[in-house]
Amino acid sequence: MLTFSRTTRVFLATGPTDMRKGFDGLFALVENVIREDPFSGHLFVFRNRRRDRLKILWWDRDGLAIFYKRIERGTFQFPTDAAVRKANMSPENSRRQKNSPRCDISERCEIRADELALLLEGIDLASVKRRKRYERPTAREATAATSTA
Repeated sequence: MLTFSRTTRVFLATGPTDMRKGFDGLFALVENVIREDPFSGHLFVFRNRRRDRLKILWWDRDGLAIFYKRIERGTFQFPTDAAVRKANMSPENSRRQKNSPRCDISERCEIRADELALLLEGIDLASVKRRKRYERPTAREATAATSTA
């Protein structure tokens, strides 16, 4: 079982990824598709087209690690999957999921470490009801709020 602190950020690449990619290929996807720093210590999750395999890339202070999971039955359900179906749009044409400001359906989605644990266990995050809690706005959200005011 993997455990990560609550401050660890988790980024999902919403599009399918070639599971033949290794360290360098996934590293390039983090930089070019997810547009984050691969050396940040956060987790970067990729899945294949059939949605039955996941790879997680993680920088562990002195080197990269890849975690790979293949499930024998079923699929991994990303939070953006339901939004794409509900909007009846392709991922390329969708903008932003209304109920989650952390998701950009076309390229990436940010979830919490506890949500990753649920995803790995086969629990659909759309069916989870979360009680309202304070969440500090990101720098991007704060900048957008001040520019519209």
